[in-house]
Amino acid sequence: MPELGKYAGAVLSSYAVSIALIVALVVVSVIQSRRAKAALNDVEKRSKRNG
Repeated sequence: MPELGKYAGAVLSSYAVSIALIVALVVVSVIQSRRAKAALNDVEKRSKRNG
Protein backbone atom coordinates (compact mmCIF):
# COMPACT_ATOMS: atom_id res chain seq x y z
CA MET A 1 0.00 0.00 0.00
CA PRO A 2 1.42 3.40 -0.89
CA GLU A 3 2.29 5.87 1.83
CA LEU A 4 -0.56 8.38 1.95
CA GLY A 5 0.73 10.50 4.79
CA LYS A 6 -1.66 12.94 6.35
CA TYR A 7 -4.25 12.31 3.63
CA ALA A 8 -4.64 8.61 4.42
CA GLY A 9 -7.93 9.09 6.26
CA ALA A 10 -9.50 11.12 3.48
CA VAL A 11 -8.30 8.82 0.72
CA LEU A 12 -9.31 5.60 2.44
CA SER A 13 -12.71 6.96 3.44
CA SER A 14 -13.26 8.09 -0.15
CA TYR A 15 -12.45 4.59 -1.36
CA ALA A 16 -14.84 3.11 1.21
CA VAL A 17 -17.67 5.45 0.23
CA SER A 18 -17.10 4.75 -3.47
CA ILE A 19 -17.14 0.99 -2.97
CA ALA A 20 -20.27 1.22 -0.81
CA LEU A 21 -22.07 3.27 -3.46
CA ILE A 22 -21.10 0.86 -6.24
CA VAL A 23 -22.35 -2.09 -4.19
CA ALA A 24 -25.59 -0.21 -3.46
CA LEU A 25 -26.11 0.49 -7.17
CA VAL A 26 -25.60 -3.17 -8.03
CA VAL A 27 -28.04 -4.28 -5.33
CA VAL A 28 -30.70 -1.78 -6.42
CA SER A 29 -30.25 -2.81 -10.06
CA VAL A 30 -30.69 -6.50 -9.22
CA ILE A 31 -33.81 -5.79 -7.16
CA GLN A 32 -35.35 -3.68 -9.92
CA SER A 33 -34.49 -6.32 -12.50
CA ARG A 34 -36.24 -9.02 -10.47
CA ARG A 35 -39.33 -6.83 -10.02
CA ALA A 36 -39.47 -6.03 -13.73
CA LYS A 37 -39.05 -9.69 -14.65
CA ALA A 38 -41.85 -10.70 -12.27
CA ALA A 39 -44.14 -8.01 -13.67
CA LEU A 40 -43.39 -9.11 -17.22
CA ASN A 41 -44.14 -12.73 -16.34
CA ASP A 42 -47.49 -11.66 -14.86
CA VAL A 43 -48.40 -9.73 -18.00
CA GLU A 44 -47.42 -12.66 -20.20
CA LYS A 45 -49.52 -15.08 -18.13
CA ARG A 46 -52.55 -12.79 -18.38
CA SER A 47 -51.96 -12.38 -22.10
CA LYS A 48 -51.90 -16.15 -22.68
CA ARG A 49 -55.13 -16.65 -20.71
CA ASN A 50 -56.96 -13.97 -22.67
CA GLY A 51 -56.04 -15.35 -26.04
